[in-house]
Order: sequence, then C-alpha cells, then structure tokens
Amino acid sequence: MTDPNKPEVVLDFSDLYEVMFNYTDGLNNSYILDEATLACQIFTLSFFMNIAMCILFVHIFLLAIPGNITVGLVILWNLRFLSPSDIYLFHLIIADLLMALTLPFFSTSLIVGWVFGDAMCKLISLVKEANFYTSILFLVCISVDRYMVIVRAMEARKVQRFMCTWIVCVVVWIVGIVLSLPAVYNNAHYIKGNDLQICAESYESDIADEWRIANRLMRHLLGFLLPLCIMLTCYGLTVARLLRTRGFQRQRAMKVIAAVMVAFLLCWMPFNLATMVDTLLRANLMENGCQAQHAVSLAMFVTQSLALLHCCINPLLYAFVGEKFRKRFFHMIKKTRPIERSTPSRSTRSTSQTSEGASHLL
Repeated sequence: MTDPNKPEVVLDFSDLYEVMFNYTDGLNNSYILDEATLACQIFTLSFFMNIAMCILFVHIFLLAIPGNITVGLVILWNLRFLSPSDIYLFHLIIADLLMALTLPFFSTSLIVGWVFGDAMCKLISLVKEANFYTSILFLVCISVDRYMVIVRAMEARKVQRFMCTWIVCVVVWIVGIVLSLPAVYNNAHYIKGNDLQICAESYESDIADEWRIANRLMRHLLGFLLPLCIMLTCYGLTVARLLRTRGFQRQRAMKVIAAVMVAFLLCWMPFNLATMVDTLLRANLMENGCQAQHAVSLAMFVTQSLALLHCCINPLLYAFVGEKFRKRFFHMIKKTRPIERSTPSRSTRSTSQTSEGASHLL
C-alpha cells in the first residue's frame, strides 16, 4: 500500500520532459542562427603586420632619441637667452624622449608578447599616457606664447614672464599625470584565442564600457579637441597679424606656423578620428558589427603608430626649420671643437652677436 499523502518518486524523467518541453517535436525543428547575438572574435594582427609595426617603432625610436637630445643640448647651451617658447620646447623634448623610450617595450611585445610583468605594464602605460597629454599641452603653450609675443607684443617684464612660464610647465606636468591615472587599470593578461600576453586596459566586466567611454571622452576633449581649438585660434590670429607686416621675417615665421599645424593634424587627426568612431561603436551610437569593430581596431592601431611619428618630427619643426636654431647649433659645434676655439676678442664679439638676436630659437 502506498501512502496517498506521500509524494510519488519519479525515477524516469523522459516522459515528463517530453510533455513539458516537447523534446520530441523540438528535434525536428530547424533553427536560424542570429549572428547579432554572437560575440565577435578577438581582433589580432597578422605576424607580418606585427613585424612591420615593430620595424616602424624601431625607426621612430632611432630618429626621436638623437633628434630630441640634439635640440635639448642646443637649448641648454643657450640657457641665458631662452624665451618662454624655448622653455616649453625643452619640456616638450623631455616628453617626446620619454614617449620614445617606451617604444622598445611595445615593439618587443608585438613579437613575443608582454614579458615585462604587471608592474612595468602599469608604469609604461602611465608614462605613455602622461606624455600623450603633456606633449599636446606644451604645443598649446607654444602657440599661446607665439600669439602673446607677435600679436600682443608681450616682451616687457621678462622676469615675471619666465616665472609664470616655469609655473605653467609644472602645472602641465601635474595635469598630464592626473589625466593619465586611468592607465593604472592596465595590466598584463591573456586574452581568449591568443597565446601571448598583452598589456592593455582591464576593467571590471560590469563597468567596463562606462569606464572606457568616460576615459575616451576625456581623451577626445582634453587631448585633442580643446587643444586643437586653442592652437587654431592662436595661430590664426598670429598669421593674420603677420599678413599685415612685410619682409622675409614674416615669411619665415609663417612657414614655421604652417609646418606646426600641418604636422599636428597629419599625426593626430587620424588617430583621434579612429578612436572617436570606436567610442561611438561602444556607446551603440553607430551600427555595430564584427566587421566594423575589426576595421576600427585596425585603424586605431595603424593611426596610433602614425601619431607616434610626432615625437621625432618635433625636432625638425621647432628647430631645424628655424634659422636661429641652426645658428645656435653650429655655434655650439664650433665652441666644442678645441682646435677652432676663438681668440678672446672674437669670442667677445661672438657673444655680443649672440645676445643681440637670441630671444627665440623658433
């Protein structure tokens, strides 16, 4: 006898499953796969692309280090005659040197993966991000100083100007470090489908998109759009003022200004446009698909490499294009040769000539 109040124990669930879920009929149904619900494969570069990018990074490194060191030595050689723009240029040289020193790490990681550990990943990422901001901010400082000198004729009270210049430099470095703090979220980790470690951002899964979009918006606004607006305004007003003057000096100044803006736009515009598109994709403001994501990821990687060229172009733009820099450079070379040292009278005359027109290296 079975107890009617005691629940019946079911040992075979096949009949129950067939009734509740209709398994028998479901086996005969055909399903259509919705590709929109599938996760995209992780974007990876081919081996030949990694080799090409590694070679590019090595060439940028070999050009940036001696070029920036040469400009820095010329600036230090004429320390007594520095203008505010020269001081900003010197700090820009330091920023570009630090940026160039990170390239061997990234070029190595393209071939063998990130083998330098988690701490170095955070440090190198922090240096890279800090110098991304400081380089652009020092470019803005130079454009503002050119505007103040040429348009506003702010040459009086030089002692106060130099003091303000050094304060501005300290502020720029502090701002650059603060804005780069999200880089502490970078760490060395493996990704699915890749046997090599990478050094990249790694947020918590539930807040990854929010943090990434917030970081991107800060880069777009403070790292490109706002500096670009300030530079265009200052250089536009400066060119308008130069157009009302005459002489060879005006043409030389306009060439330097044109070279500065063209190089800045060519190096940074493609990368920022690519990252803006990626931000729109992540915010679901554009049609998002695996093919679009892979195309944007490839564009970001290539344009970022192009942007790094700016750290080796700057010495050519701000130094070798300027006639006064070439004079300072050859004067430094001449003074460092023991055989060609001048007599006291010639040295005095050379010093007086140097002090007459040594207000700017640009």
